[in-house]
Amino acid sequence: MRIGLLTEGGYPYVSGDAGLWCDRLVRGLAQHEFELYALSRTEHQDKEGRFALPPQVTRVRTAPLWTAEDDGVVYGRRARRRFADCYGELVSALCEGPGAEAARDTPAPQADRFANALYGLADLARDERGLVGALRSERAVRSLERACRAPGALRTAREARVADLLTVTAHLERALRPLSLDWYEDDALGAVDLCHAASGGPAALPGLLARHFCGVPLVVTEYGVRLRSHYLGGGPGEETGP
Repeated sequence: MRIGLLTEGGYPYVSGDAGLWCDRLVRGLAQHEFELYALSRTEHQDKEGRFALPPQVTRVRTAPLWTAEDDGVVYGRRARRRFADCYGELVSALCEGPGAEAARDTPAPQADRFANALYGLADLARDERGLVGALRSERAVRSLERACRAPGALRTAREARVADLLTVTAHLERALRPLSLDWYEDDALGAVDLCHAASGGPAALPGLLARHFCGVPLVVTEYGVRLRSHYLGGGPGEETGP
């Protein structure tokens, strides 16, 4: 079996989360072939080095979450409308408070709205060869502001000020960077038999897209509950990129 192992801020980086656990997992399943797709969390982590990988790891592809170059993609009118629709639906689902479904003209489960918007953005990123510029745009900030001011939004969302909107938009851009990666082709994650995300959050996103584009099954496991503590611990001192 060919397994696509997905990590964020972890293996194969020596300073990463659960690196020893992932290394034992890979070495203990020597009868399988592994392709490693790793998202690095900071520049320091990139420079600290990596584990010596066993021979069953046949490919390593990495991408940084701490920085992203402008992709230079300029959307036309139709693409801008698609982005506004999908991103607006995604942030609306994030900002929605209890009971908001009943207040909408076309009620739909919050999770379904979020998933449809997420995959809509993934399709747009593939069609237009990039999403970074759109996620950083004023259009994205305005969409978030409308979602925060909409009837039924959470109280904390309604109280957001300009600085809060800019901060949240920047965090969303970082979290959604995997949408713009070129990992979802037939010669990459589309060729594996199974995706195994070693944590939730951004690590699971490439697996969701591999399932969306190529029908590859996804398994998510986590060595300890690290994702929640990581985001709660994030603050002004954390490297979060531009």
